[in-house]
Amino acid sequence: MATFLYRLGRTAFRRRWSVLLVWAAVLVAVGAGAASAPSADESNTSFMPGIEAQKAFDLMQQRFPGTNGNAANARIVFVAPHGEKVTAADNRAVIDEFVTEAGKGPQVSGAVNPFKAAAVSKDASMAYSTVTYKVTADDLTDAGKTALTHAIDTARKNGMTVEVGGTALATQPSAGGASEMIGIVIAAVVLVMTFGSMAAAGLPLLTAIAGVGISMASITALSSTFNLSATSGTLATMLGLAVGIDYALFVVSRYREERAKGHDPQEAAGLAAGTAGSAVVFAGLTVVIALAGLSVIGVPVLTKMGLCAAGAVVVGVLIALTLIPAFLGFWPNAVLSRKTRKKGMRAETRKVDRGSRWARLVLRRPVMILVAGVIGLVTVAIPMMHMRLGMPGDESKPTSTTERRAYDDLSRGFGAGFNGPLTIVVDAQKADNPKKAVAEISDKIKATDGVVTVSAARFDAAGDTAMISATPATGPTAERTKDLVHTIRGERAGLESATGATYEVTGSTAMNIDVAQALQDALIPYLGVILGLAFLLLMVVFRSILVPIKAALGFLLSVLAALGAVVAVFQWGWGADLLGIEQPGPIMSLMPILLVGIVFGLAMDYQVFLVSRMREAYVHGDRPAEAIVSGSRSSAGVIAAAAVIMIAVFSGFIGASESMIKATGFGLAIAVLFDAFIVRMALVPAVLALLGERAWWLPSWLDRILPRVDVEGEGLARRPASGVLDNEAGVQEPARI
Repeated sequence: MATFLYRLGRTAFRRRWSVLLVWAAVLVAVGAGAASAPSADESNTSFMPGIEAQKAFDLMQQRFPGTNGNAANARIVFVAPHGEKVTAADNRAVIDEFVTEAGKGPQVSGAVNPFKAAAVSKDASMAYSTVTYKVTADDLTDAGKTALTHAIDTARKNGMTVEVGGTALATQPSAGGASEMIGIVIAAVVLVMTFGSMAAAGLPLLTAIAGVGISMASITALSSTFNLSATSGTLATMLGLAVGIDYALFVVSRYREERAKGHDPQEAAGLAAGTAGSAVVFAGLTVVIALAGLSVIGVPVLTKMGLCAAGAVVVGVLIALTLIPAFLGFWPNAVLSRKTRKKGMRAETRKVDRGSRWARLVLRRPVMILVAGVIGLVTVAIPMMHMRLGMPGDESKPTSTTERRAYDDLSRGFGAGFNGPLTIVVDAQKADNPKKAVAEISDKIKATDGVVTVSAARFDAAGDTAMISATPATGPTAERTKDLVHTIRGERAGLESATGATYEVTGSTAMNIDVAQALQDALIPYLGVILGLAFLLLMVVFRSILVPIKAALGFLLSVLAALGAVVAVFQWGWGADLLGIEQPGPIMSLMPILLVGIVFGLAMDYQVFLVSRMREAYVHGDRPAEAIVSGSRSSAGVIAAAAVIMIAVFSGFIGASESMIKATGFGLAIAVLFDAFIVRMALVPAVLALLGERAWWLPSWLDRILPRVDVEGEGLARRPASGVLDNEAGVQEPARI
C-alpha cells in the first residue's frame, strides 16, 4: 500500500498538469450533468417498508386510487379580531371570498369551506380551510403559489389574522447560511496558525471545496435517477468539507515534515502520499464503511444519505492522494512556513513541541487521566438514557414562521391532538357485513380513552374498505399519544375476531412513532455491523488485537456522551436559547443512528492518524513509551488542528433552520470535541501506556493469515535512496541509485 501510494504521489507531482486537467474535466462533466438534470421524482412515498403505518398507507393508496398522499396542501387558519367571531357576517364573507378565490387557483384540486365542513372552533374565534392540489409541493408552479398568496393577502387586508400551514407554502430549510461561512473562516484561521503559511492554509480549503463541488454536482445530476433528497446533499457537503480539509491537512503536514528532513519536493510528495496517504485511505475506508452500513437499517432515505456522503468521502480521499501532490508540484516551497523559507529546513524541527510534552504528562499519570476521562464522558452521557425519539414538525419551528403560528392557533382552538390525527384504514373484505363491521370498529375506537373525536367513515368504491380519522387528546409528539396508538392496535385482535374485519393505524403521527421504534431497534445491529467490520480493518492495519478493541470502546464513550449532550440541549432545553431552539422536544428519529455512523467514521479517522504514527515509531525500533511520545510529537498538533476545523465546520450547520440538520451539526461538533481531545489525545495514550508491549500483541497464527498492507511505510525504508536537499542551503543533491 505505502509503496503504491508513494509512486502515485511522485507521479501526480511530476505529471501535475495532467492531474489538474483530469480533475477539471471531471468537475465540468458533473457540472454539466447537474445543470441538465431534471428534478427528483417525489412520487415514491415508501419511507420505511415493513412498518405498520407504511403498510396501511400503501393499502390506502391501493384501495382509494387517485389519492395522492404527497399532493401539496395548505391549511389556512382564520382568527377573528379580538372579541369577534368568525361566524359574524363580515368575517364570514371574508372567508367565503377566500375559499372561492383559492379554489380557482392553478393546479388546485379543491378548497374546503369551513362553515360547510364543521371546521369552526367551539368558541367561533377561529376556523380553517384546507386547499389541496393535484401536484406535489415541488411541482407547484409560481403561478399556483402566487394565486394562494394573493387570496391570503386579501383576507388579511380585510381584518382577519391569517396563518398558513401545510406543504404548499412551507418555508424551505436552509443548510447553514452565514454560520456555515463562519465555520469555513474559522477553519482557514486555524490552518494559517497551524502552518504559518497562507498557501498551506489555502490548499486544503481549495481542494476540499473542489471535492464538495464535484460531490454536490454528482448528487444533483443523479437526483432524478435515484430520487435523492436535499438532505442527502447537505450531509455530503458537511462531511465532504470536513474530511476533505482534514485529509489534505495530513498530507500537506507530512510533506512539510519530509521536506524538513532534507528530501527534495518530489520525493517529499511521494513519501507524504505513501505514509500519510496510507492513513488517509484506511481512515476514509472506515468512514465509508460506517456510512454505507446505514443501508442495513432498511430506511431508503437513510441509505441514500449514507451512500451520498460516502461518495463525498471517497472523492476527498482521491483528491488528497492525487490533486494535493499535483498542487505541491506547482508550488513546492509556498506551503512551507515563512520561517522555514527564510532560515532553512531545520527551522521546521525547532518549533515548540507541545504534542510530546502532553504525551509525557499522560505517561506520568495514565491511571488518573484514564479514570477522569471515563467518568467525565459517562456523566455527560447520562441524559441519553432518557432520550425520546420523534419527528418534530411545525411545533419545532420558530414562532417567527407562519407554520408555527398556524400550529399553535389550531392547538388552541381545536385541541392539542388536532395537529396529529390518526388515520385508521379498515379492511372489511372478509367481513359478512362490511358497513356494520366498520361501524363497530369506529365505535370501539371512539370509546378508547384518549380519543376526542372520530370522523365518519369514508368507503372506497367497492364498499369494503374504509378510512376513519381519530383525533387524540394530546399532541403528536406526546408520550400519551404514543401509548394511544399502541392501545388502539392492541384492540385489533378482539375486534377482528368479532367483526371479521381488520384495521391498521397510519397518518403522520403513527408513521413517526413506528419509524422511531424501528430505528431504535435497528441501532444495536447497526453498531454490531460497523464495529465488526472496523475491528477487522483496524486489526489488519495495526497488527494488534487490543488496539481495535480500545478504539471501539473509545468510540462508544464519545458517541454516547455526544447523544447525552444532544438530549440535554434539544430535548431538555439546556442552553437551547443560545442555539436558537425555541421549542425543545423529541430528538429527530433519524439523527441518533445517523450520528452514530458519522461519528464512528470520524473517530476511526483520528484513531488511524494518531496510532499509525505510534505504530510507525514502534516498528522502526522505539520502545512502547517512546513510540507514544514520538507519535504524539508527529501528529498531536495536526490532529488538534483537524479537530478544531471539523468542530468549526459542523458548528456552522447549527445555524440551519431544519431541526435535523441543526441537531446533527451540534451532535457532530460535540462528538469530535469529545473524541479528539478526550478519547484519542488522552485516553488512547493512557491505555497504550498501561498496556505496554501487550498493546501490539497478535497471535502468530493470525499474523500469518492477515494480509500485510504496510501503512507504516516499512517498504519505503528499504527502497533505493532518492535525492535530498541540503538542509540549510536548499541545494538539491544528485539522486542516488
